Amino acid sequence: MKARIPGAQSQGNMMKQIQKMQEDMERIQAEVEATEFTSSVGGGAVEVTVNGSHEVLSIKMQPDVVDPEDIEMLEDLIISALNESIKKANDAMDKGMEKAKGGLSIPGIL
Repeated sequence: MKARIPGAQSQGNMMKQIQKMQEDMERIQAEVEATEFTSSVGGGAVEVTVNGSHEVLSIKMQPDVVDPEDIEMLEDLIISALNESIKKANDAMDKGMEKAKGGLSIPGIL
């Protein structure tokens, strides 16, 4: 006759759930990293696209925004568009991780 350890069955199920959650998180992370996030500022004067890994993929500017007398404005528009695109990428990653965790709060896991 085998002795039964209380809770052993539920621990095995918990480990399976944690393993599935980890797989989901890895899948979502890869999906978000491959996604492109674009932001436009200045009424479309500057557009920046980054991927989920925060790599800049493109910067597009309308010709009329390039004013040699006001380079500072152009720099501000580029920074603003870049920051907004990165924020979109971060928000997508956060939402994906929350979905994968299913509301669980485990220390050390995003």
